[in-house]
Amino acid sequence: MHGDHLIFKFQGVDTISEAEKLAGAEVAIPFEERAALADDEVYQSDLVGCEVLDATGRSLGVVTDFEETGGVPLLHVGDLLIPFAKSICTEIDPARKRIVINPPDGLLNLNVPGPQ
Repeated sequence: MHGDHLIFKFQGVDTISEAEKLAGAEVAIPFEERAALADDEVYQSDLVGCEVLDATGRSLGVVTDFEETGGVPLLHVGDLLIPFAKSICTEIDPARKRIVINPPDGLLNLNVPGPQ
């Protein structure tokens, strides 16, 4: 990937003029044909709907969105923004729809910034 652009080659699309007709089109891959992931990888879409628990088992809510920030991505959990970092998200189990976090002191007390 270079910048915000991907380059695809589609079977049967062999000229620039044919390819230009596809500019801006959405590319979708059937769920069952997604590429296999390494053991420590997850699809972002699989995180949405996961329940987030603290280390004591207390539910903090459900992931409603995943936001790329240019740095550490953020999980939206109710009014909380939780950094999606290995040091914080200690157990990630999309199959069981749960994420266990061990947040640093004060993280859960931060105010969520409004639109800027």
